[in-house]
Amino acid sequence: MSQLCSSDDNVLKSADIYLVGGPVRDELLSLSAHDRDWLVVGATPDEMKAAGFVQVGKDFPVFLHPKTKEEYALARTEKKSGKGYQGFVCHTSPDVTLEEDLMRRDFTINAMAKDDMGKIHDPYNGLDDLENRILRHVSPAFAEDPLRVLRGARFLSRFYRLGFSVAEETEELMRSLVEAEELQQLSAERVWSETERALQEKNPEQYFALLKKVGALDFWFAELAGQAFELPEFLTEADTDIRALLCWGWLLHGLTSEAIDVLCARIKAPKRYQDFALLVQRFWPLLNAEPVTDSEQVLALLEKAGAFKQGGLFDLWLMLWHPDCQALKNWWQALAEEMAQVTAKSFVEQGLKGPAIGAAIKARRLELITAALS
Repeated sequence: MSQLCSSDDNVLKSADIYLVGGPVRDELLSLSAHDRDWLVVGATPDEMKAAGFVQVGKDFPVFLHPKTKEEYALARTEKKSGKGYQGFVCHTSPDVTLEEDLMRRDFTINAMAKDDMGKIHDPYNGLDDLENRILRHVSPAFAEDPLRVLRGARFLSRFYRLGFSVAEETEELMRSLVEAEELQQLSAERVWSETERALQEKNPEQYFALLKKVGALDFWFAELAGQAFELPEFLTEADTDIRALLCWGWLLHGLTSEAIDVLCARIKAPKRYQDFALLVQRFWPLLNAEPVTDSEQVLALLEKAGAFKQGGLFDLWLMLWHPDCQALKNWWQALAEEMAQVTAKSFVEQGLKGPAIGAAIKARRLELITAALS
């Protein structure tokens, strides 16, 4: 199971190697795991290097396997030394036990290990919580790391469809972190990273709903505090790589453009997310109006969504329509393709120059849109 190189049997003969965390949890839930996390108990950094592993961790020893390139971490403990998620002192030693390493983890369902015989080591009753579909903290040390508030909300967005909920006592610890203003110590990059990953899950609305429940929206997501977190199911069935963008735009459509700008700047959301949220907010009435009657608005949407160029947001806009509206989506797509055929070439041939060309293009497109609307 450990997949160590040929010299490991001699150099690491006293070490125990376990598959830990998410891969164990996902296997027990019959879910596919993307990565495998390995834990080495009873070895030193020098022994790992002698076995051919390459050290990559600076704050604590993490090593890459010489053949598989998977990560192997030495067992460690953590002690709170300051505010925020970086305020920890890590201690690594061959004497650190499996149970001590697992105790520092966030939730019981993430604090299980599997040895090379296939035995599950579960010192904190993760199996029971997995069976009962409960997200429960491992120890009171949960309240020492504010990032775990966001991680807990993200895990809920992932496992909500399987019937998971958060234990009341864990919610209380989340509130205590919020009240202590620990979340303010997080970096915007970490906040966005957790948020984007939550938006890629099947129930991203649960991420924001739980943050609201424990008071965690007030600092990083203040603009969303009064929003209703509802998403149509067809959006969450979209491919993972675009699901986050679709859900972000839908969730923010009730804000003002100014509020969207401020929120995206605060959490350092990528420009594409900001642009799509602004597009949805501005043209939300067109998405919900049938029949459409305003030619100027239609053209403004097509231009703003980049329907006439590569890399625009128009295809994403079309995905906001319910699958039952395929005929309407086809109408929009055909209209965009017709508008794209109106280019400067014919007007240049007519002798137009400068701004007159742009005005002629717009006039012709409006003419075609009006005809299509009628």
